[in-house]
Amino acid sequence: MSVAILRQGDYLIASIQVDLSDSQVLELRDELSERIGRVRARGLIIDVAALDVIDSFVARSLGSIAITARLRGAETVITGIEPDVAIAMVQFDLDLAPLRTALDLDEALSLLDRLTQGAGEDEA
Repeated sequence: MSVAILRQGDYLIASIQVDLSDSQVLELRDELSERIGRVRARGLIIDVAALDVIDSFVARSLGSIAITARLRGAETVITGIEPDVAIAMVQFDLDLAPLRTALDLDEALSLLDRLTQGAGEDEA
């Protein structure tokens, strides 16, 4: 699979390197869910900067990953949505709820720090 999954402290960072097929997106969901439990991750960052398109299936799958991660005890932040991808998502009325997004990795890490230290408990 073309997704690098790295651990940084209490967080996992999944960097999607190429467009994924539907079955690869489902494999990613399962792999992330398993790893969150195995390493007791408190946060998950998914970097989608390499994606040229986020269609309705990928958007729903990212939401599913976030819900699964939360049930496993981890908050999720999506980062790296390119401007043209964001514009297309708005035009197609795609909703990333319940996802949180950040502009870049630094912002995502700061957001996860706030969320996992209790500052964002009422944001859910």
